[in-house]
Amino acid sequence: MRYEVADQFDYALNCHCSNCRRTTGSAFKPFAGIARDKLRVTRGGDHLMIYGDELAHNAHCRVCGSLLYSVVRQGAFVHVAMGTLTEDPSIRPSAHIFVGSKATWFEIADGLPQYVGHVTEREPGG
Repeated sequence: MRYEVADQFDYALNCHCSNCRRTTGSAFKPFAGIARDKLRVTRGGDHLMIYGDELAHNAHCRVCGSLLYSVVRQGAFVHVAMGTLTEDPSIRPSAHIFVGSKATWFEIADGLPQYVGHVTEREPGG
């Protein structure tokens, strides 16, 4: 399974919501957002496992189970799981989102802004 995406990401965040934690099996999901038409599956498209519908879904590799990307914002954008990128992207996560439901055993210690939910809901002191 392979995909191509230009290093032209619009934003990057660390998401701590329970869905992202569950689907990655980790404390949070670092992702980079880009217009959906800028991501192209180049090989193994028949090996994708899609959970959801055309306008909102997670795409996993059927072979290894890795989360590759999530289709979001009414199908207009994809959130590419940064751990699946083979090249170092020029963008870095700029904040933590959904820290209101983060794993209690994980401590955020990097100094990035923290938001209870979306980036419009700033966590006090975060």
